[in-house]
Amino acid sequence: MNVLDNALGVHAQTLGMRSQRMELLARNIANADTPNFKARDIDFKQVMQQAQDTAMVTTQAGHVAQGDAGSADAVKYRTPFNTAFDGNTVELHVEQAKYGKSAADYQATLNFLEQRVSGIRKALRGD
Repeated sequence: MNVLDNALGVHAQTLGMRSQRMELLARNIANADTPNFKARDIDFKQVMQQAQDTAMVTTQAGHVAQGDAGSADAVKYRTPFNTAFDGNTVELHVEQAKYGKSAADYQATLNFLEQRVSGIRKALRGD
């Protein structure tokens, strides 16, 4: 499995993190009318920076570690542009826009992984 992890690189972790972000955004949208619900999101840049920093810390020169992109401190509460009277911080138009962009990013990462797997298959077949 380590060979596969090395071949796919950080993109497999990225796909998982993008999936988690889409779940959070969908949960925000579903709770747009729930009083006192606090919108949450993942700081994707922070998560990828932590993964990269963690990957650089190794015990020996020949080892390459994979960073943990699923850290709980990556989930942050969102500060709304407009405050609601019921304490809900979900702004539906903002959440929908972020979900759409996140879905496009997820699809792009998935396409990149498909191309990478296709290249590995060709190499194994000898094409």
